[in-house]
Amino acid sequence: MDRILIVEDDNNINQMVYEMFNKCGYKCTSAFSGTEALLRMENSNFDLIILDLMLPGMPGDEVLKNIREKSKVPVIVLSAKDELDTKVDLLKLGANDYMTKPFALKELEARALVQLRDSKENSQDGIIEFNNLKYDIQKKQVTIDGQSLSLTVHELKIMELLLHHPGRVFSKNEIYEYAWDDYYIGEDKTINVHISNIRQKIKKITDTEYIETVWGLGFKFASL
Repeated sequence: MDRILIVEDDNNINQMVYEMFNKCGYKCTSAFSGTEALLRMENSNFDLIILDLMLPGMPGDEVLKNIREKSKVPVIVLSAKDELDTKVDLLKLGANDYMTKPFALKELEARALVQLRDSKENSQDGIIEFNNLKYDIQKKQVTIDGQSLSLTVHELKIMELLLHHPGRVFSKNEIYEYAWDDYYIGEDKTINVHISNIRQKIKKITDTEYIETVWGLGFKFASL
C-alpha cells in the first residue's frame, strides 16, 4: 500500500485530500506545518508527499529543500501562486509537479498516480512481484511461475496500473483513461473484454485468480 504524506495547514483542504486518497486505498498521514512534516518523515517512510507552499513557520520551499537533502520521494507542490517563476524555482528545487489552487481532486489523484508509477519505474530493481507473478518494468514483461504472459499493449497497461497499486479498486473510467490515455467514452464493454482476455491468458498458466471484480466499483488485484 502506497503511503502519502499530506502537508497542508488548511484543515478543510487537508481533510478533503486525506479522505480522497484514503478512499482510493492509500495509507495517508497529515501534517499541518513544515516542522511537523519533517518530523513525520524522520519516523516514517513515504511514497509521495503533497506539499502546500504557504505554511506557518517554515515555508514550503524550505521544507522542500530539507526533503531533497535526505530523500528522492516524489513531491507535488500545491500553491495559490500561479507565477511562472515560482513554478520554475520550485521545480529547480526538486519538486516533481506543481498544482495551483483551487484544484480538482481527480486531477490531483491522476498526478499522484503518475508520480508513484514513475517512482517505481525508476527503482533500482525494476521488478514488481505479486505472489508468483513478476512484472519487469524495463522489459515490459509479465511472467507467472516463470512463464511469460503474452499481453497486448492495452492489456499490459491495465496490468501495470493494477500491479502498481495492489489492493486499490480502479473504476472502468480510471482504467480506460490510464490504458488508452484518453477520456472514457461511456459505459461500453471495452474494459470488461480486456479484463476477460487477461484472465483467460492467466488461466492457461495457473488457476490462481489474480484480478478481482468489485461489483459496482471496478477491478483490483485479488487478495491472495
